[in-house]
Amino acid sequence: MNRNRKPKYAAAAGILSLVLLLSACSGGSAPASTNGNASPASGGNQVEESQPAERVLTDSLGHEMKVPANPERIIASYLEDHLVALGVKPVAQWSVADGKTVQNYLQYELKDVPTIPSELPYETVMSFQPDLILMDSADMAAGDKYEQYSKIAPTYSVGTEQNNDWREELLTVGDVLNKAEEAKKALADYDAKANEANEKLQAAIGEKSAAVLWPLGKSTYIVHEKLSSGDVLYRDLGMKVPSVVQEISASATANWNQISAEKLAELDADYIFIVSSAVPMEELLTDPIWAGLPAVKHGQIYEFDNESSWLYTGVIANGKIIDDVLNSILK
Repeated sequence: MNRNRKPKYAAAAGILSLVLLLSACSGGSAPASTNGNASPASGGNQVEESQPAERVLTDSLGHEMKVPANPERIIASYLEDHLVALGVKPVAQWSVADGKTVQNYLQYELKDVPTIPSELPYETVMSFQPDLILMDSADMAAGDKYEQYSKIAPTYSVGTEQNNDWREELLTVGDVLNKAEEAKKALADYDAKANEANEKLQAAIGEKSAAVLWPLGKSTYIVHEKLSSGDVLYRDLGMKVPSVVQEISASATANWNQISAEKLAELDADYIFIVSSAVPMEELLTDPIWAGLPAVKHGQIYEFDNESSWLYTGVIANGKIIDDVLNSILK
């Protein structure tokens, strides 16, 4: 949870989305399998004609379950990026604000898929008659929740380690859905795209720094150095990490973390990307702190609205972020 300004979140929807996005990084114990992926309990690959109707898997919380070899009615709230990348359409898609806020960047594939509240009410989940439920984090299955969901359908919790590494999460989801090879190919294609973009940026601008900010009313949030769009900018595209981003990320665990006015004034990024701002850009830049930022002074500040993928993560979201960065900087 991945395009340029126009429609905006309502403030309440934005704040609610923030809570969900921040919580996406929590939960889950260490996975039972050594590589962090789903671990079939039965033997290796067989020819299609002899494949069993079910596979036995163990999730990150140690739950062993029988999963359909080829599930057809999947609920995987907040994991839809991975599903779409694997050519799978869920029976319901993640939403907040009474279904008004969804992952807009995925709607080219999911526009006809009904929404389900992010908290996954049991009755609503049951109404979709899923044959597999994928949980984004352990928090979603805390307490007696797992037992309740598992009565509806086999329920697999992905886990914290994978949740904090979208690549591992994609591979895990691919294993659970019996699409391991498709997941590996999607990841390889993404890495090839990222490497090419990295080379283009290095040739055009050299070593320049960047930061991603999410203004929400009186508070502003900055992306973590190693999570969400920060992972794309700094690891995949090789952009320099500003010292302020390093400092905040050192003690943070969430994708997005509040930045004080004092620290914002110290942000010396060459490029700034604004995501889903609840404040109009014209109003934002009248603030002396914002107006004094180096990126603003040099006209190197770019804005993307809630149609974009910048608040999300995954092979599709990150690929679109790469496109946005290239189109902004290399225009």
